[in-house]
Amino acid sequence: MLPALDFLDHELATGDLAAAAAEAQTDVDLVLVDATRDLAGASTTCRELAARDLEIPVLVVVSDGGLAALKASWGFNDWLLPSAQPAEVETRMRLAVDRHQREAPARAANVGDLQIDEETYIVRLRGRPLDLTFREFELLKFLANHPGRVYTRSQLLQEVWGYDYFGGTRTVDVHIRRLRAKLGAEYEQLIGTVRGVGYKLDPQGAAAGGRPDEHGQQGDGSESR
Repeated sequence: MLPALDFLDHELATGDLAAAAAEAQTDVDLVLVDATRDLAGASTTCRELAARDLEIPVLVVVSDGGLAALKASWGFNDWLLPSAQPAEVETRMRLAVDRHQREAPARAANVGDLQIDEETYIVRLRGRPLDLTFREFELLKFLANHPGRVYTRSQLLQEVWGYDYFGGTRTVDVHIRRLRAKLGAEYEQLIGTVRGVGYKLDPQGAAAGGRPDEHGQQGDGSESR
């Protein structure tokens, strides 16, 4: 599942033993879920763990081809590629455990009619839940936590996708376009385009009317090269 584990000093329980240990919360710091072969099964496992309210962080190991299928509603905390190096695996595991041990209260970002619940991974627009992928949720959450601040595509890739993402910056455009479509015509302008720079979440966008590329400094999303 994760070859780098062979180089780390961790005890690893798998299968029924891991499930029983997690249920009993006996010396379990973190749960790794293998989604490299069975995405549907991994989704079920994550949801079951979340439903048990075990307060144990969950990391999903997923292949490149399975990333698009990850959904925030699974209830996991982070993900890893099977090719991740030992240092990255160790760091992600430590950070996931540390975040849980701090027991920080769940945060909710509210921007006008948009409510983002970071604990349940649910986004509501005027009370209506939006069906977002995990990456769409993370992107919208990041922008909502920094309203009005402009980020370049490269910055968004680093903050939302992570340092180990090797795709091009145009993937940001694709996700922004999908988010706007799901927000709908009335609210798509919440995500503004700053010509030659990048994107921002504009709390006044919904009141402005029109499309995101029709007002003032908002443009076609092109970035100076």
